[in-house]
Order: sequence, then C-alpha cells, then structure tokens
Amino acid sequence: MSRRVLPLLLLLAGCVSTPPEPRLQSVVRPTQAETPFSLFGRVIVRHHEERSSSSVRWVHRIGTDEVLLLGPLGQTVARIHRNPEGAVLDTASEHHAGKDVDVLTQQMLGWRLPLSGLRYWVLALPAPSGTFEVRRDGNGQVDWLSQDGWVIRYTRYAAPSPNSLPLRITLQRDGLEIQLLIDEWQI
Repeated sequence: MSRRVLPLLLLLAGCVSTPPEPRLQSVVRPTQAETPFSLFGRVIVRHHEERSSSSVRWVHRIGTDEVLLLGPLGQTVARIHRNPEGAVLDTASEHHAGKDVDVLTQQMLGWRLPLSGLRYWVLALPAPSGTFEVRRDGNGQVDWLSQDGWVIRYTRYAAPSPNSLPLRITLQRDGLEIQLLIDEWQI
C-alpha cells in the first residue's frame, strides 16, 4: 500500500463526532502484564510533517492482538493482527504479513506501531524485557515511562488512584508521536 494512501484514509477516519465520556467496565488497572483487555478510542499519529487520526478498537488476549483502525462510519480501514507466528496487516485492497509487528507497521504505514511494548505500556506497566525508567505523580500513578527508546506520558486516568486505568497516553520516539485517547476499557 502506498504510504500516502493510509494517512489519507486515517485522516478521513478522523472525521468523527465528539467522543462520549469514557465507559469503563473496571477502573482498576491489572497488575499482571499479560491480562486480556479490550479498548476503544482514538489514535492520533504525528510523523514529521504528517498528521492522521482514526478510531481504534484493540483486543488483546494472551499471545494475540487485533487492532482495528476504523473510519468515520465504523468501517475497518486497516486490521493489524499479531500472534506468536508473526503479524498481518490488512486493508480493503491489500494483505501483508511479516514476522515482527513493529517492523511490519514501519514498512507498511511509514511509522512504527510498537505493539510488542504497547500491550504493557497501555496498562501503565513496563514491558517485561528490557530496562526502563518510571516516574510517578502525587497519586502514585505512572506519569512517565521510558523503555526501548520510547518515552510514554500518561496525562489522564479514570480515577485518582495508583491502580486506575489510563485514558490518555502519548508515545514519542524519533520524530514520531502517537497519542491514544481511550473512551472504553474492558478488563
């Protein structure tokens, strides 16, 4: 897929109405890194001079992830699937597969979606492999995490408690910024 087509599709997908207040099945953040979850929200990507946005639905189960980037009417613009055998990225017109989801998204989208670490970071947990630095705020919540060259900032939580789920997360690395705005969690 052309690297110019997906940003256009994501831009069109970003033409959605104002989001509802977050719906949370549970406001308590799990302490285990491999806890299954699903979330719905929006993703905003800034990469050098380009900006794109989309609705996102992400289902994480132990060993697998499925991320759907959705258009303004809820149609799937892109589907990213990861399991122990590798990764797949599908659009309406193309199918791509690879061994590593981070590398595949870099090749096909023009920017790296760090799904291998993000499945932990979205829960305000460091990934189990690799060194990390973490900073907590006055409520005991993680407000800054650095791992694998990524800087992750947590600017909004569901409640002011140390085990609350994050609602707004910003990841930055090498001229790339990914902002995840979570409207709905299910743990």
